[in-house]
Amino acid sequence: MSLTLRSISREQHLAYIRSLPSASHMQVPAWGDVKSAWRSESLGWFDRTGRLVGAGLVLYRQVPRVKRYLAYLPEGPVIDWFSPNLEDWLKPMLDHLKQQGAFSVKMGPPVVIRRWDAAAVKAGIQNPDVRRLRDVSATFIEPRAFEVSDKLRRMGWQQGEDEGAGFGDVQPRYVFQIPLRGRSLEEVQKGFNQLWRRNIKKAEKAGVEVVRGGYEDLATWQRLYEITAERDKFRPRPQSYFELMWRVLNSEDPDRMRLYIAQHEGEPVAAATMLIVGGHVWYSYGASANHKREVRPSNAMQWRMLRDAHGLGADVYDLRGIGDSLEDTDHLFGLIQFKVGTGGEAAEYLGEWDFPLNKLLHKAFDMYMSRR
Repeated sequence: MSLTLRSISREQHLAYIRSLPSASHMQVPAWGDVKSAWRSESLGWFDRTGRLVGAGLVLYRQVPRVKRYLAYLPEGPVIDWFSPNLEDWLKPMLDHLKQQGAFSVKMGPPVVIRRWDAAAVKAGIQNPDVRRLRDVSATFIEPRAFEVSDKLRRMGWQQGEDEGAGFGDVQPRYVFQIPLRGRSLEEVQKGFNQLWRRNIKKAEKAGVEVVRGGYEDLATWQRLYEITAERDKFRPRPQSYFELMWRVLNSEDPDRMRLYIAQHEGEPVAAATMLIVGGHVWYSYGASANHKREVRPSNAMQWRMLRDAHGLGADVYDLRGIGDSLEDTDHLFGLIQFKVGTGGEAAEYLGEWDFPLNKLLHKAFDMYMSRR
């Protein structure tokens, strides 16, 4: 295979993404605008006939006091990862990024290694001898993913030690997804566990109403999000971040980002953002008030978002990150416990990989980041 790589326009990049069944929302051109602290570039791979056959959004982050960059392709690039000649795709990318002043490259191949259906995850939770998701026999294994991993190592790509949760990567290695392709809404709902079905009915009986919000409702979102951040002890993003996300993503595609608000007796008590690229729909951020949790607004909101994703003809509804610990003492256990009730499946991605183009700067940057 003979491939060439060069910088491409946003229009070329977006047209290529639109030609695919889906791609990560972090690989659309507008995501570079969302990450305004980074410089972005669209890369394109061309075959010998000049046809565009792959694309990647690169984010460049300058290191302090040096005009050198970390080049990051979140959940990308969008290439043929199962190509027998993977080096033909990645070597020209490394050459190009080195010319752009990159001292290190980080990427997240969108390749799933294993999947566990809800029954397998539940069995693992109930088994006192099982501590982690990886200890449970997978429902599905992709052998080609292990070949990709072996090829990357032979090329000199490095992967950090998996500390278990998969949150050592910038993006989560473990996610929870609900397959929608070829399934009716009735079949999807039948997959819910008893608690989820009961909570959805409880919300309906209590009069919880889930509505679509707009840009003007982001202040309502932010208030609930900051309440959630204080409760769960994380640092919230400012409202300006979500306003920017809304503007740039929906300028690129008018239905790329949505906001949902669950109301009870006219009061907003939960909210969530949703992202859409082709047949893949993501539950992106979620928030809820400290009170009225007994009327189960979050369950009602997820059910509405799921129904809307199904109505769009989506192939998958992605609940995003989970930890891989199945022990109820783990601080991330609640995530998997909540999401497994939907009857979906846990998925393990290949994780993020680094290529040090300048080993000294790469190591110094690693040390700088670990001290932050």
